[in-house]
Formats: sequence, C-alpha cells, structure tokens
Amino acid sequence: MKKVFLMMIFSAVILMLNGCGYTMGTLGHPQLESVAVAPVSNETLFYNASAQMRMMLTECFTTDGTLKLVSANKADCIVYAKITDVKFNSIDWSSGNDDSFTANEWRCIVNVTYSVVLPGRAKPLVDNGKITGSSDFTSGPDLESARINGMRQAMFSAAKKMVAAVTEAW
Repeated sequence: MKKVFLMMIFSAVILMLNGCGYTMGTLGHPQLESVAVAPVSNETLFYNASAQMRMMLTECFTTDGTLKLVSANKADCIVYAKITDVKFNSIDWSSGNDDSFTANEWRCIVNVTYSVVLPGRAKPLVDNGKITGSSDFTSGPDLESARINGMRQAMFSAAKKMVAAVTEAW
C-alpha cells in the first residue's frame, strides 16, 4: 500500500514538472549548430601562445559537444580570440641554507578577449568578451618547461570558460 502511494506521488511530481515546460538538453542558441575558431592573435611576447590557445579552444569545443567544430566557410558562427596579457606571479617561497629565498610555486594568469561573429553580419553576436584563466604550478628542475606547461593550463582554463560563455550565454 505504501509503495503504491509513493509511486502515485512520484508520478504526480513528474507530470507536474513535465507540464511546467522544463526540458532536458543543451543551453545553446537553437539556431547555432556549428562553430569555427579563427586563428588567435597574440599581443604578448610569449612564443607560440596563439597556437596553444587555438588548440585549447578547439579541444574544449570538441569535448563540450554543444556546437560542432567545422571550418570557417561552413560554420554558423566564428570565434575570434586575442591574448592580451600573460603574467607569472610567485606564490610560494622556500629558503636555502644561505638565507636566500627561491620561488618554488607559481601562478600563471592569462587574459583573453573574444568575439563571436555570424558570417554575413556586420555586428558581432558577442563583442569584447573578457576571460581570465589561471593555473598554479611548481618550478621543478626546469623552470622554462614548467612555465610553458603552466601557461598551457591557464589557457585551457580560459578556453573552458570561453566555450561555456559562447554556448550558454543567451
């Protein structure tokens, strides 16, 4: 008897939610089905940053799956991005035997602006969006390799935020 009563309540709740207009699925714009990522411009002095950022953006759009990644001539919208700033800040220090301090943990902060353009339209769909990605990393034996990997992780963080903003900001 209790089971039948609970099933009736559960069924009533499901019917009420179904009648309220709730749906399951993506939050993307219904008219946009595909996206292209234009070459990323780089206003910093960091080598190969634009290629790394574009790679992270294409990876994040592919794994998100809301929009299909296609070439620019077939896309419903095109994402343009520009790396405006890359900063490295030391966040943890260790002391040596000679009372000197050496940074052993760092934070990389990447600032990116982006716009979303519909082909054939003069006004962008999204204009001057700003995203910041960051990552913490340790120096390890090779500081330059650690900085490159830290910058890639910060770009991945920024790319995830940008994909969420492009696919869900309607």
